[in-house]
Amino acid sequence: MMGKKVICPNCGGEIETFKNPVPTVDIIIEVPYKGIILIERKNPPFGWALPGGFVDYNESLEDAAKREAREETSLVIDLEGQFHTYSEPGRDPRHHTISTVYLATAHGTPKAADDAKGIGIFTENTLPSPIAFDHREILRDYFSKKYPVE
Repeated sequence: MMGKKVICPNCGGEIETFKNPVPTVDIIIEVPYKGIILIERKNPPFGWALPGGFVDYNESLEDAAKREAREETSLVIDLEGQFHTYSEPGRDPRHHTISTVYLATAHGTPKAADDAKGIGIFTENTLPSPIAFDHREILRDYFSKKYPVE
């Protein structure tokens, strides 16, 4: 896709800009013997969501996942690995994002912070509603891989 042409404010030359997807991370945080942590968003789009957010410039995906988990849940997490990457252009109504989802474990009591107005620990059978973004699909994939139907 061709980018938009703009004039450089420093040199006056023509520069081609591009509109690219925005990288994000989401974290499925498992609390042993209890369930997974979801946050209730205080900013649009509203609803319950996996902890996560935008990757900062000069930050690795892993560092972004740890930072976002700490900012939103007040927990230090142990990353267990990547789960899956989700890239459907309409997954976030604000922009085209590509999210790498991580699996993690945490101990302690989660506390809502940053842009989370609420927090809870849920199982597959106790998921709240509404769930924001494509996180219901992510959770369906997670639970089907964790507890496959035989």
